[in-house]
Amino acid sequence: MSRRRRKISVTDGNKIKVHRIVAATDPGVAVNPAQIERQIAGSFVYGLTGLFYGGCTVKDGRIEQTNFDTYNSMRIAEMPKVESILMPSGGSGAASANRPSASRDRRVLNAYFAATGKRIRSVPLRDQNITFA
Repeated sequence: MSRRRRKISVTDGNKIKVHRIVAATDPGVAVNPAQIERQIAGSFVYGLTGLFYGGCTVKDGRIEQTNFDTYNSMRIAEMPKVESILMPSGGSGAASANRPSASRDRRVLNAYFAATGKRIRSVPLRDQNITFA
């Protein structure tokens, strides 16, 4: 089981700042809690990258993004504070450490709707002219 919350702000109607993410999860037996926290934070890097920048483009029948130097991903300055709360049950939940992220983070989209009244129904957000603040 896992639960997540996001705190965002919106400026100029199209700049989103994700200030904080709180993720609570039951990893079963937490053998290395610090590593689980890093794994959770890393999952949000890729989830938010997918939300804001995701997708590859095709030109002349070939993918243009061939490596990390040509694929845009979230930068350290854009990364929100991630607070991980581990609630080890002692059960066999080893795979649950990955659960807190969603590759297309609907919680950020719902928070954007709450802040602006505008509903976004497709991602990546770069296609909607929405960027990190």
